[in-house]
Amino acid sequence: MTVRPIRIFGDPVLRTEADPVTAFDAQLRELVADLEDTVRVPGRAGVAAPQIGVSLRVFSYNVAGQVGHLVNPVLSDFEGEQDDEEGCLSLPGLAYPTKRSMSVTARGFDAYGEPLVIQGTGFLARALQHETDHLDGTLYIDTLTGDARRQALRELRRVSPAPGR
Repeated sequence: MTVRPIRIFGDPVLRTEADPVTAFDAQLRELVADLEDTVRVPGRAGVAAPQIGVSLRVFSYNVAGQVGHLVNPVLSDFEGEQDDEEGCLSLPGLAYPTKRSMSVTARGFDAYGEPLVIQGTGFLARALQHETDHLDGTLYIDTLTGDARRQALRELRRVSPAPGR
């Protein structure tokens, strides 16, 4: 079992669009195993490869005790809206109301290159959207608006060390 350390806000890998997976090989399966081990830590709902320092389009999720993964995800069929508290392992201690679609379809592949389709509603839909955003170099705080965005940015300045310190 390999639980990998989580990269924290300020690490450039979190702001870089991840590369598509092109080789469905033993190295990818090892990455997927590490992601799934890492997401099994209590209190975690998802971990994207960039969060463990790997710039590839793959993530794991752990929702209602169901652990899985998706390689090269593409989201579609967005329906409805939810506006609940959302946090992120890469932004520890912060959580803000974040608008997401209530349901979404995620299409991609498993670690062996076999097609996968995940229909997510509620919290699973939120997790699928959040982790796919990571693969695009987007953090949930980027989607905030108004007072919530101002408060999040203030808090980030407060807790993030200045460059060179």
